[in-house]
Amino acid sequence: MKINDRLKKIGDLVEANSFCLDVGCDHALLDIYLVKQNKNIKAIASDVKEGPLEQAKINIKKEKLEEKIEVRLGNGLETYSDEVDTVIISGMGGRNIIGILKNNLKTTKKIKTLILSPNNYIEDVKRFCCKIGFFIENEELVKDKKFIYQIIVLKKGKKRYTKEEYFFGPKLLEKKGKLFYEYYERELKSREILLELLPKNFIMKRRQTKKEINYLKNVLKN
Repeated sequence: MKINDRLKKIGDLVEANSFCLDVGCDHALLDIYLVKQNKNIKAIASDVKEGPLEQAKINIKKEKLEEKIEVRLGNGLETYSDEVDTVIISGMGGRNIIGILKNNLKTTKKIKTLILSPNNYIEDVKRFCCKIGFFIENEELVKDKKFIYQIIVLKKGKKRYTKEEYFFGPKLLEKKGKLFYEYYERELKSREILLELLPKNFIMKRRQTKKEINYLKNVLKN
C-alpha cells in the first residue's frame, strides 16, 4: 500500500514496541505502514469522520491487520486508552493540534511520546508542548512533492530553549543540512513579502516580522 514521504518519515520515527494512537488517521495508511515494519507496534486508527474510518477498515482488512490495528470513531484524544504510549497528530493546523492537546490536558500529560507534524503555527505548538511538560527530543524535515514539512518528536521532561531555538527548532539548528536551508530560505522570502504588504499602522506585527527576518538572515548566512 502506497504511503507518502511525510507519513513514511513519521512512521520511521516511531520506536519499536510502541502502542500508537493516530489522531485523524484518514485511511489508516500510516498505521498500516507502522505495524508492517516488524517493530512490534500496535496502533489505534482514530478519526472524527465516519467516511475515512470506513475506508480505513477496508484497508486494514485487505492487509489482514485487524489484530494489530483497532479503529475508533471520536474527536481528538477521546479515543485514547491507557495502553497508548505514543500519540501521532499530523496534517492539521497547529492551533487545531494545540486545541486537541489542551482540551484533554489530563490525557495529554499521561502520554510518553508525542509525534506532531503541524501544517502551520509550528513554533506555537512547540512552545505549548514544552510549557505543559514535554521536551523536544528530535526534529526532522521531509520534502513531499513541493512542500517541506516539520516533524517534532516530544518526550516527557523539561528543557529550556531560547527564542531562536523555538523559532528554528533546537534539533534542526544542530543538524541544518540542505533541506534546512531550502525550508528557511522559503520562510525568509515569505516574511519579506509579508513586510512589504503590512500596513504601517500594524506596528507590532511589523516589528515581529522584522525580528524574524533578522533571525533568518543570521542563521542562513552560516
